[in-house]
Amino acid sequence: MKTTNINFIGNRNIAMLFSGILMLISIGSLAVRGLQMGIDFTGGTLIEIGYQKAADLTALRNTLDTEGYSDATVQNFGTAKDVLIRLKPHEGVSSADLSSKVLEAINKTTAEPASVRRVEYVGPQVGDDLAEDGFLALLYSTIGILIYIAWRFEWKFSTGAVIATIHDVIVTLGLFSILGLEFDLTVLAAVLALIGYSLNDTIVVYDRIRENFRLLRNKSTEEIMNISVNVTLSRTIMTSLTVILVLVSLFFLGGEVIHNFSIVLLFGVFFGTYSSIFIASPMALILGISPEDLMIPVKEGADIDHRP
Repeated sequence: MKTTNINFIGNRNIAMLFSGILMLISIGSLAVRGLQMGIDFTGGTLIEIGYQKAADLTALRNTLDTEGYSDATVQNFGTAKDVLIRLKPHEGVSSADLSSKVLEAINKTTAEPASVRRVEYVGPQVGDDLAEDGFLALLYSTIGILIYIAWRFEWKFSTGAVIATIHDVIVTLGLFSILGLEFDLTVLAAVLALIGYSLNDTIVVYDRIRENFRLLRNKSTEEIMNISVNVTLSRTIMTSLTVILVLVSLFFLGGEVIHNFSIVLLFGVFFGTYSSIFIASPMALILGISPEDLMIPVKEGADIDHRP
C-alpha cells in the first residue's frame, strides 16, 4: 500500500489555532450556559407510560407545556408505544402526586388513555453523588493516562497525550452545552469511552514515532514524526470509519434513549482522530521531544564478553 506524504507536523500552527478557538468557544459556553444535566444528576421523577398505538410525542410535549410542565423531557422508550417522561423536582409535590397530575393532564387531551408502567424518583443527594463520582472517574482516568504513557514512552509524550485527551473532552462537552443536549449517565459513559478511544489512537502514533526514532537516525525530529503519522494514517482512517459506521447505525436505529450517547462518540471519534495527529504529536514536539529521549542506553562494558 502506498504511504501518503502529508506535512501534518508542518501545519501544526494552523491546527493549534483552530483547536484553541474551539476550546475557547467550548469553555465560554460551559461557563455561561453550563450543561443541561439530566435527572440522573439533578434528581427528579421518571414516569414511563404506555399506549395501545404509537404515541404522538409532539402532542404530548405540547400538552405538558400547556399544563405547566415545560421542563419535561419526552422520548420513546423501547417501542413507539412506550413513552418515558422525565421531570425535574417540583417543590412540595411528591413523585406519586406528580405522576398522577401528569397522567391526568395527558389523558385530558388524548382520545386513548395512557397507562402508567412505572414511576421512579431520583433524590438530589443521589444526583450530587453521581456528579461527583463522574468527575472523579474523569480525573482518575486522566491521571492513569499520564502515568501509563510516562512509564511506557516518555513524560513529554505523556503530557501531549493528556492535553489531546483534555482537548477532546472539552470540545465534546462544549458541543453539548451549545446545542443544549441533556447530559446524563449514558453520556458520561460515552465520554469515558471517548477517552479510551482517543488514548488508543494516540498510543498507536506514539509507538510508531518511538520505533522510527531508533531506526531513522539521519532525519530531524519533525521529519520522523511526519513519516510516523503518515505510515499510521491508513490504519487510523480505517479504524475510525469502522467505528463511525457502527455509531451511525446506533444513532438511527438504536432509539431516542442512546441518541446522545451516539452523538458523543461520533463527535468524539472525529476529534479523537484529529487530536492524535494534530495535537498529541505536535505537543510532544513543542515540549522538546527528540530521538535521544527514547534511545536504548548502551550498558558500559557490554562488548567485553565478545572480545577474544
